[in-house]
Amino acid sequence: MTSTGHLRILGLGPGPLAWRTPEVEAALAEAEHIFGYTPYIARLPATITAQRHASDNGDELLRARAALQLAASGARVAMVSGGDAGIFGMASAVFEAIDQGEAAWRDLDVLVLPGLSVMLAAAARLGAPLGHDFCVLSLSDRLKPWSIIERRLQAANHGDLALALYNPASQTRRQQLEWALACLRQGRGDETVAMIARDIGGADERVSITSLGGLNPADVDMRCLLLVGSSTTRLIARPGRAPLVYTPRHYP
Repeated sequence: MTSTGHLRILGLGPGPLAWRTPEVEAALAEAEHIFGYTPYIARLPATITAQRHASDNGDELLRARAALQLAASGARVAMVSGGDAGIFGMASAVFEAIDQGEAAWRDLDVLVLPGLSVMLAAAARLGAPLGHDFCVLSLSDRLKPWSIIERRLQAANHGDLALALYNPASQTRRQQLEWALACLRQGRGDETVAMIARDIGGADERVSITSLGGLNPADVDMRCLLLVGSSTTRLIARPGRAPLVYTPRHYP
């Protein structure tokens, strides 16, 4: 028998309530249970009355299985992610749990509801640095070996793609950023435009424009997203105002 419960996997976006879609807000209001990483659960307003199940980073599969079990029992369940749940978020973890889990979970009513990705919000703050072909990578080697990250960085260099780099560095994972910057400098040069976007949409929001040669790794932590231009990415100087960054639509 098919369960009457459901699971909605939601992207909360990186910042204020105004950045959430009406679809996501409706799903949160309907939910009886909400699962998520503790900082994301803390962002939910008090008006959301569902029972909250907060857990730590690294508990993604346990979180997904618990949510699926409740949905299979007939509950209306929401799983929250920051940004978009399908970009380094909980959507993939939920589907991994379904793929490896109970056969009945495959019959559940599961939907992914999109959210605003932090890379899109950061790019909008800066101009249009992702206006041409680009790729998205995570620099975290917690779930994949560094050799794969390095190979993909080299491929991005070879293809002259602009880059959005998630999870660039943590308190204990600093050397990987140094390795990534060295790889990118070798492939595209010190003068390539580089941008640091921190806490986009939050109280500590900061964006800075520099170059690969001038980027200081000490300015980067897990609340940052790095954007790196291609060979065609340009700056538009504006007297008394921050420059605009864009990557032209046409390639030479």
